[in-house]
Amino acid sequence: MPVVVQTRGRRRAGGRVLWACAETFVTCGVLVLLLVVHQLWWTNQQARAEAREQVSTLEREWGEWGISPSGGGEVRGGEVGGGDAAGGDAGSGDAASDVTVEGGEPPVVSGESAASSSRPSSSSPAPPAPDSRAFAILRIPRLGLTVPVARGVSKRSVLDKGYVGHYPGTAGPGLSGNFALAGHRNTHGEPFRYVNRLREGDRITVRTRERTFTYRVDQVLPQTAPRDVGVIQAVPRSLVKPSYGYSRPGSYLTLTTCTPEFSSAYRLVVWAKLVS
Repeated sequence: MPVVVQTRGRRRAGGRVLWACAETFVTCGVLVLLLVVHQLWWTNQQARAEAREQVSTLEREWGEWGISPSGGGEVRGGEVGGGDAAGGDAGSGDAASDVTVEGGEPPVVSGESAASSSRPSSSSPAPPAPDSRAFAILRIPRLGLTVPVARGVSKRSVLDKGYVGHYPGTAGPGLSGNFALAGHRNTHGEPFRYVNRLREGDRITVRTRERTFTYRVDQVLPQTAPRDVGVIQAVPRSLVKPSYGYSRPGSYLTLTTCTPEFSSAYRLVVWAKLVS
C-alpha cells in the first residue's frame, strides 16, 4: 500500500513565515519613511518656526530700545528660512589662528572660550538678551533669507535650532577681521541650502542692536575640504585652493556650509566684504 505524505501542515507553517517576513519588511519600510519625513520636513518646520520667533524677539527688544530697523544701514529681505562661545563677540579675530576641525562638522575654532578672552571694542555688538543666545539677524535678499545669528557652531544648541552660528574666535560683525558663520545646508531649517546661488555683488546685511552692517558678495569657493580652516582666518584664504581668498586685512563676512546637498563630504564657502 502506498504511503501518503501529509503536506498541508508544512504549507501552513511556510505561509506563516512568509507572512511574518512581509509584515516585518512593511513595518521597517514605514519606519524608514517616517524617519525621512521627520528629517526632511518636520525638523525644518520646527527650526524655521523657532528661528522666526527668535528674529521677532530680537526686533521687539531692539524696538523697545528705540533702535530703527536700518540702524545706519539698509535692510530688506524675505522671511526666514562645537559648543557655544563664552562671553562677547571676538575682536580682530586673532584667535582664529588656533583653528581645528571636528570630523563631520564645519571648520571650528579650537578653544571655544577664545572669544571671551578677546579685548572688548567700543563698536562691538552688545551682548545678547539673558533669555536668548542670538545677537544678530542675517538677511540675504537674493535668497529671501532672514535668520538669527547665535554664538558658537554647536549642532544641538545652535545649528539644529535653525540658527546661523558664529565661529568662536572670529571677528564680530562690522569689525576688522573675518566675521565667520556656519549654517545647515539640509534639514533643521536649512538656512544655507541655496547659498550656492549667491553671485558677486549680492548684498548681505547683518543687523545688531546698535546698527546694520552691509556686505557685498565678492568670492565663492564651490568646494573645499572640511579641514580647510584657512577660510575662516582673519584674512581668509583657502589652504587647499590658494587661488581663493585674500592677502590683505579687511572686514570680511564668511558663510560656510556642507556640500554637496545631503552630504558633509566637502564645504562650500561664500566671502563678502563690508561696504557700510
